[in-house]
Parts: sequence; structure tokens; C-alpha cells
Amino acid sequence: MKKPQIGVAGLAVMGENLVMNMASKGFGVAVFNRTSSKTRAFIEGRAQPFPIEGYYSLEEFVGALERPRRVMMMLKAGRVVDDFIGQLMPLLEPGDIIIDGGNSNYQDTIRRVKQVEEKGLCYIGSGVSGGEEGALKGPSIMPGGSAAAWPQVEPILMAIAAKAGDNEPCCGWMGPDGAGHFVKMVHNGIEYGDMQLICESYQIMKELLGLDSDEIGRIFSSWNNGDLDSYLIEITADIFTYKDEDGTPLVEKIVDTAGQKGTGKWTVATALDHGIVLSLISESVFARCLSSFKDLRVRASKKLGGPSPDFRGDPDPVIKALERALYGAKIISYTQGFALLTEASTHFGWHLDLALIARIWRGGCIIRSAFLDKIGVAYDRTPGLENLLFDAYFTNTITDVQADLRSIVTEAMPAGISIPCLSSALAYYDGLRCGRLPANLLQAQRDYFGAHTYERIDRPRGEYFHTDWTGRGGDTTSTPYTT
Repeated sequence: MKKPQIGVAGLAVMGENLVMNMASKGFGVAVFNRTSSKTRAFIEGRAQPFPIEGYYSLEEFVGALERPRRVMMMLKAGRVVDDFIGQLMPLLEPGDIIIDGGNSNYQDTIRRVKQVEEKGLCYIGSGVSGGEEGALKGPSIMPGGSAAAWPQVEPILMAIAAKAGDNEPCCGWMGPDGAGHFVKMVHNGIEYGDMQLICESYQIMKELLGLDSDEIGRIFSSWNNGDLDSYLIEITADIFTYKDEDGTPLVEKIVDTAGQKGTGKWTVATALDHGIVLSLISESVFARCLSSFKDLRVRASKKLGGPSPDFRGDPDPVIKALERALYGAKIISYTQGFALLTEASTHFGWHLDLALIARIWRGGCIIRSAFLDKIGVAYDRTPGLENLLFDAYFTNTITDVQADLRSIVTEAMPAGISIPCLSSALAYYDGLRCGRLPANLLQAQRDYFGAHTYERIDRPRGEYFHTDWTGRGGDTTSTPYTT
């Protein structure tokens, strides 16, 4: 009897559905779960018609696998993964492969690759995006780690991945050590930004224009036929038209506090560590944080004054402007996300293929959209593109839609509607196109109170100066602390 070609440890939603995906493509799969009853229920249930075998001890699970053994962990990120690796490694032989398909922090993956390779084994940290449906029908997969392992897992991962419109698998090798999980982390950060931008658009339509859920649903549905064509816009339209048992919109009965698993926070922290502007995605993370203070916000709404929406006129021009503003802000968000990928590629020596990343995000993942085709084309056309906005398409488009973004910001803010991401997009755009920012004053202040020095416009860059601003200081200087 032919041995299973891959083993999957962890039968939560993502793990179970990935197993079903693999088995439906003809691969033999061994499964293991710490809770034996979960394994038994799966094997006796939906797994029955497929080449899936359940095991109730780790030793039997590993021993059943075809060599080189491929063990894919679908476990909660953190210590659970480290503990499982510790139990697994003594059972493996040189050349065997451990795959982490969870949302692990890329820094943990860098450490684990080194740890596992020192024992003669291979390690892959793979981002897997698409949720329950994606796992079953085809996710976007972002593997990285031990390069020697890629040929051994490529046939499986390519087969189970989503296929883009040109039938290209939404999977590709990202690079060494933590590259795969880093790319997935940035994907999730961009996802945070996309979702918050959509939420702000909803708030404008509801609070400023006074539209009901059915009207908002129809607008999102129409937007999905244009430049904003994407999975998130599609499901948003569905959400607004979904009715509760009493016939009223369910979305309006959901408490307005948003959760998060941490990948957005990791993305923002990493951008700060590398000095990359990620302002829009940062605002989306903080918007979730603010939403969690529900009781505080309710009390504040009764104590803190401000303007109220008082829109009078035809809403159609505002809706059209909002569609274009949302597209422009989306461009800014992806510009910042890809800037972080560019910096990481250089810093870690990963040589990330940004065009490939854009292409594998076109299907299966949460941020999948027609828009990503244009990003792929931009990086194919100019592999070393300094900033996404410098590509001709994006230069022309952002220049064209900026007036709509400005009009939406100037409609929403005087009405007292919170739009942290839409306004942040505009602030980034105006800051980027400003040849001289007021940071000269900021640097003078730093030199005044901390002797941090400054550069001069009439001297070569990299030459630093200090002024005794008060006449009471000395010649001793600190460092400029540049990023």
C-alpha cells in the first residue's frame, strides 16, 4: 500500500480543509491531532471517501509517511509550534521536511529554520491565505525557508493553490528563512487597510448620506464591477443585503468592536523597525484598537461635542467621488505595503520577486482583486521600481483621483465622521510629493535641546553640523539618530 505523501498535524478549520483539498487532488494524507477525538470524528466523517489516514500517536503518524517525510503543522502561532517541533524532530531523519502553515511571526521562522537545519532537516514557513473556503478550494500560498525542500513540496502546494484567471497557481517560492511568513504578514497588514477603508466608506454612506443597508449593498455590488473588483468588496455587498430572522439587516445588529490576531500589529511594528512609512495600515490597526473601547466611546459620545452630519443635496456625485477616493486610498495602502516588502528584501537578502507576490495574491487570498494584476505588471515592467506610484499607470491614476479623495475628506471631516485611513492616504500622498517638508525645523529643535546635529542644504549630504543656539552650550554633540 502506498504511503501518504504528506502529513498534516492540527485539524482546526484551516488544517481540516487543507487536508480535504490535498486529498481531492489525489494526494495521500496522514492526519494527527493532539485531541484524538477530533481525529476520529474527521476520519469517520467527511474524510471517509478520500485517501486520508488518521493516527493517534505522533510516532505512528511520522512512521506512516513516505520519505522524505513532509509534515505540515497547522497550529496556533507561538509556543505551541515550538513545542511540537521539539517533539517531532527526534522522530525525523536527515532530509525530512517540517512545514509551518500557520500565521507564525517571521522572526520565529528565521530562528526555527536555523534550528531545524542544524539537525540536517529542512524547514518551510509558509503563509496560507484564504480562510476556510480558500483552504478547501484553493488558497494563496507563500512558502519560504530551506530551498532544498521546495522541489519536494512544490507539486503538492502548486496543485492545491488557487488558480488566477490565466490558470497560474497562486503559489511561488518566496525566498530563504522567514521570507514566506514575512510576505504573509504584509498581506495581512494590507488586508487590515482594505477592510478599514471599506468600513470608512460605509460610514460615510450611512452617516453622511443617510443611505440604508440595501442601498449601500447595491452600491458595493456596482463597485465590484469596476476598478474595485475584489473579494472584500464582493462579500461586503453580500453582508449588507443579508437579513436577520426578523427581516432587518443583520450587519446593523453586530456590536461595533473588531478583533485582531496580531499580524497587523506585527506589520506596523516591523515597518517602524525599518523606518518605512506605513501610516495607512497603522491607522487601520489603531482603528480596531479604538473600536474595542466600546463603553468608553459610548460615554464619550455623551460628553464630547462636535459637528453632526447635515448633508443636503444629490448623493450620487458623492458616491461616485467616494468610489474613486476608495480606489486612490487603496493604491496608497498597497504602495506602502510593497515599500515594506522592498525594504525587507534588501535588508534580509531575500531577493523577493514583487511581481510574483502580486500575482499569487490575485486568487485564493483575502485581498484578491483585479487590481493586483496592475501591480504585477508594474513590477514586471520595472523590477527595481522605487515606489509603486512612480509606475506610469499608478502615477496617472493617483493624479486623476486625488481630487475625489480630497473632496471626500473635506465632506467627512467637517461632518465629524472619523476617517483615519482615507485621511491618512491623502496625508501620505501630499507628504510624498512635497519636495521640502518642515522637518528642517524639527531637526533644528533636536539640535537645540539635544545637540543631535543637522545637515545643510548648501553642503554635501552626510556632513553634520551643530549650533550653540543659546550661547551657553559647548561643542559636544550627540548623534543624528537617522533611520
